[in-house]
Amino acid sequence: MSARNRSIVVKGTVVTVATRNEHDYISLSDMVRNFEGQGALIEQWLRAKDTVLFLGVWEQLNNPGFNSLEFEGIKNAAGRNSFFLSVKKWVDITGAIGVYASAGRYGGTYAHRDVAFEFGSWLSPEFKLYLIKEFQRLKEDEAARTSREWNFQRTLAKVNYRIHTDAIHEHLIPPAITRLQISFVYASEADLLNVALFGKTAADWRKENPKLPGNMRDHATLEQLVVLSNIESLNSVLIHQGLPAAQRLQQLNAIAIVQMRSLLTSRSVKQLTEGNSSSRTPLARRTTNKKGGR
Repeated sequence: MSARNRSIVVKGTVVTVATRNEHDYISLSDMVRNFEGQGALIEQWLRAKDTVLFLGVWEQLNNPGFNSLEFEGIKNAAGRNSFFLSVKKWVDITGAIGVYASAGRYGGTYAHRDVAFEFGSWLSPEFKLYLIKEFQRLKEDEAARTSREWNFQRTLAKVNYRIHTDAIHEHLIPPAITRLQISFVYASEADLLNVALFGKTAADWRKENPKLPGNMRDHATLEQLVVLSNIESLNSVLIHQGLPAAQRLQQLNAIAIVQMRSLLTSRSVKQLTEGNSSSRTPLARRTTNKKGGR
């Protein structure tokens, strides 16, 4: 069970919303809490042929690993008086992902939100409408909170960038050079951070995304902005220590990978690691030559 459990209140009933494989799952066990029959209602719903047909179609649309052959056998048996189908049996036989059962503190039967809304219709059309309304309110609140966090991290990254540029000015800018030459140094250092975190320079990103507004940092994820603010501060320390660009790039890249590993899912981590390991050496060489900037 994911640690990201939230709750909504639907007509006085507290309903848990869990995150599994980056998708929202709603507790059917909570949904039936104030209905007569409670837990037995889930089993009754699963026995219905229409339910089996709906679950089968949903899995075929959303689950590449769904065992359609086994599903045909269940579909043919559905509707008979002797037919019985539990969540565990459904998942074990077909490899379904739309519903699951778990034990523990947040135990019970959970269903993907699409399936949960269908179950809500079977329970009570009124309950379903309130369920959808409260779920939408939850997602709107989460989206607003994420936006605030992103803006905060973007501001923090800009503040740290000022510390970073001050270190550049103090230790890397020689006297009596032109403003254009100074801008090249700042751009080179900005791209050093870009390569360490994103695996590419600002110019590389612009070539790949000619129609997108802003720069790559404006399109960064919240996790990337957190790491960016960290390595900006660290780079200023390394500059004060007199480390050359190549050594700083290597250290910052290693730190960025470690920090992103702690923030991203295992799937995203694999993509990040493969992207950096395959391009680290040539990108490190290019950093000293590019004039990309932020």
